[in-house]
Amino acid sequence: MRAVVVTALGGPEVLQLVELPDPRPGPGQVLVRVRAAGVNPADLAARTGHIPGGPVPPPFLLGWDIAGEVVEVGEQVSGLAVGDLVAGMIPWYLTRGAPGGYAELVAADADWVAPVPAGLDPVVAATVPLNALTAHRALRMMGLSEPTTLLVTGAGGGVGGFAAQLAVRAGHTVIAQATDGDEDWVRGFGVHTVVPRAAGLELAPMPAVFDAVPVGEPAGALVAAGGVLVSTRPTPPVDPARLARQEIVLVRVDRLALGDLLEAVAEGSLRTRVAATVPLADAAEAHRQAERGGCHGKVVLVA
Repeated sequence: MRAVVVTALGGPEVLQLVELPDPRPGPGQVLVRVRAAGVNPADLAARTGHIPGGPVPPPFLLGWDIAGEVVEVGEQVSGLAVGDLVAGMIPWYLTRGAPGGYAELVAADADWVAPVPAGLDPVVAATVPLNALTAHRALRMMGLSEPTTLLVTGAGGGVGGFAAQLAVRAGHTVIAQATDGDEDWVRGFGVHTVVPRAAGLELAPMPAVFDAVPVGEPAGALVAAGGVLVSTRPTPPVDPARLARQEIVLVRVDRLALGDLLEAVAEGSLRTRVAATVPLADAAEAHRQAERGGCHGKVVLVA
């Protein structure tokens, strides 16, 4: 199979297309022919060695998000068959690039993938797993049993966008911060208020904040006394006098939740965007596009 390997830590030029032996599914696994693989900020960080736990020694594969067709089923797998279209999240924090999604074939644990609903494009499906599962977990960590007011930063991005939509679906009043140019997209989620990022966060304190960017201290300053702050990376501590709870969200595999999220995208009740599709062989260019910023949506590799 063809795969894109990180040959050294560094810029996009370290991504090289190579031939590797075809993997085979072990017990509890399925072999997926990858049609689409999402390019995430976590991939860029791993390529340069800036990831929690320290850099991974090259060579290794990148890629959390995949969508494609099941071509072989290992022993002890039920509910999946050859020909099924699936999407899933490779828990890269565990695999550390063995496997990764930047490949034509991936031997994936059956629990990593969920069926793609009929009519949902694999390219669109590949934008869902990592971002939507992170957003889903962040909201669960907040423990908001009753409708409340919630700030979401980076609501035009992948994680923040899903979080804002899921919070609206749960009945919360959502204040959404959006990058300039994304205001209309975010307003379409049904949020209460859209705050352009250039305007800053001149807001009254509120019970819950999900700092998806994260912007750090300005977001933490908006947590009301007794409230909760969840962020995607470590941020400065909230003033202890406010007795606020502060958490970092770490994504986890959740096949049932992923299935529900894919269904919601397929039916149109959750929205996602594809900024560009790039052939697998041009993964370096995909990383350059992602690094330049300004992408409204996800860059997706296609095989």
